[in-house]
Amino acid sequence: WVFKLFINLWPPMFFSRIKLISLSDDFRQARASMRLSAWNRNGVGSFFGGALFSLTDPFYMMMLMARLGKEYVIWDKYADIDFIKPGRGKVYADFIITDELLDEIAKQTANGGKYLPVIPVYIKDESGDVVAKVMRTLYIRKKQRK
Repeated sequence: WVFKLFINLWPPMFFSRIKLISLSDDFRQARASMRLSAWNRNGVGSFFGGALFSLTDPFYMMMLMARLGKEYVIWDKYADIDFIKPGRGKVYADFIITDELLDEIAKQTANGGKYLPVIPVYIKDESGDVVAKVMRTLYIRKKQRK
């Protein structure tokens, strides 16, 4: 609950009206939401694109840091967004770390190499319709031993 509280009060999230509404104890599943407000609305009354984009940042990076521990370097490397339809009201994004992803990270980084997984995040409205699709690329490698 401390992590959840920290994220919800962290100024980039708080002032964008982004809220982490659920986080599993094992950091493998999370859900974030954002409500439309004057702080994240564009000129035509729907979500500002940058606000939608920020809804997906930095959840995968932080969840993987919690899962994999201090022996890994993990950061967001790249992302792109495909706007599907205007978002209004409240939107949600789900983040799921699968066994397959964890296995692939272990395999790809076993010899000290970097791994750049591309993970899709779908931002949905209250009806479950996709508002935007964000492709997040992470940089992951084991830390070099000194």
